[in-house]
Amino acid sequence: MNMKRTFFTALVAFASAFAAIGVYNYLGWNKQQVVINTESTPAKLAAMSPARSESQPIDFRFGASVATPSVVHIKSTYKVEKTTSYRDPFKDFFGDDFFQYFHGPSPYSKQPQVATGSGVIVSADGYIVTNHHVVNDANEIEVILNNNKTYKAKLIGKDADTDLALVKVEANDLPAINFSNSDSALVGEWVLAVGNPFNLASTVTAGIISAKGRNINILGGNTTSKSSSAIESFIQTDAAVNPGNSGGALVNVNGELIGINTAIASPTGSYAGYSFAVPSNIVKKVIFDLKNFGVTQRGFLGVTIRSMDDATAKEVGFDRPYGVYVDGVNSGSSAEDGGIKKKDVITHINGVAVNSSPELQEQVANYRPGDKINVDYIRDGKKQTTVIVLKNKYNTTAVVDNSTNVLDVLGVKVSNLTDQEKRSLGVSGGVKIDEVKQGKLSEYTDIRKGFVITQIDDEPVSSVQDFTNILQNKSGKVVVEGLYPNKAISYLYAFKM
Repeated sequence: MNMKRTFFTALVAFASAFAAIGVYNYLGWNKQQVVINTESTPAKLAAMSPARSESQPIDFRFGASVATPSVVHIKSTYKVEKTTSYRDPFKDFFGDDFFQYFHGPSPYSKQPQVATGSGVIVSADGYIVTNHHVVNDANEIEVILNNNKTYKAKLIGKDADTDLALVKVEANDLPAINFSNSDSALVGEWVLAVGNPFNLASTVTAGIISAKGRNINILGGNTTSKSSSAIESFIQTDAAVNPGNSGGALVNVNGELIGINTAIASPTGSYAGYSFAVPSNIVKKVIFDLKNFGVTQRGFLGVTIRSMDDATAKEVGFDRPYGVYVDGVNSGSSAEDGGIKKKDVITHINGVAVNSSPELQEQVANYRPGDKINVDYIRDGKKQTTVIVLKNKYNTTAVVDNSTNVLDVLGVKVSNLTDQEKRSLGVSGGVKIDEVKQGKLSEYTDIRKGFVITQIDDEPVSSVQDFTNILQNKSGKVVVEGLYPNKAISYLYAFKM
């Protein structure tokens, strides 16, 4: 009896299901559903959207697992007893209520101080990139790997202009990170920040790229901890970072490096929504220079520039603002040699469009003195292209080494005299002081911008190269002789090297 009832129940269920399917197909519901789905995705919108599988949402696990082993914890020790007055190397930054470095607290004390930050392994044989401000003036640098192994690190080189530094530990087979092309990173792209905030090792946070080419004026200035020729073209992101993240990695979802986290925008010193990273293309170039030369080999155009606005665009006859306006060209510079003039508008560097001063600085920073670059510009409404051979900050194409950093010690920028200037001054050679900053000359003398140096300790100076060659071997008292334009007398200035 139970078998018959069960069979009858199953037969009824089957018949009901068959009938339902027949009615469904008869009314065309299945066909109608397909049509609705097709029409809900316009062809134009579909063409503009990046291709991805709806069944595979964004997953950060792979990127985090790839990048985390390459990010290290850095501890910098400052032994106060070695100096008569301890200077917190980060005091200048924390005096600003808005833009902050974020490597960790440095309380004022006569005891040795330890500041913490992060770093990224860039080669299997122990080279690690971090921020300049994380290790600057440190007496000892300690690196803790993701697997908790600890090493003493040696400073290889540092660059205040980009706030980057390279250190090395004696180890092999380390998990070096892979680099991505930061020029290809897009606003809105997912990114991960990996670092050691508040001494919390190997912390990963996620966000998107909020903007590119940001200049936040945190590296510029005249203090000893800031650079007056800084390159600021930061990648801005909303991935959470905090004190201790400085020098850590900003990576894409594949775990590839697209930036080194450097600063945050914050009224409190802790994360408040935005952070800034040095683009990986600049990082790659700078660490190569620091490893091979000890100092950055930076090429300069030698121009004063500003981003375009509506008023400037109208002045040059543009229907909208684009490109970078040339406010001035330095005498004897790469730009002058290449024919660039004041009021030109630079639009491309080696085919890459530049629409702001930071973007132009970023592109030029990828090249070294002696490199040739194609510069597209507009003059009087006409598009033109010139090939420019970049020069270094001393206005030569020579390789810069630690000895030629003598100009940084003096605190001056100098340039060669033009033929016209030589005739006007009645001299056969010399170098002109274009800028006086903090350094030996400002400390010992009242030498001013515009002074032309013709002799050093009775040795004639005919060029910038002569100037640096003579001074790099000097010690003790040094006397420079020269003149100011439109003044008939010679001046002598003495200082100590």
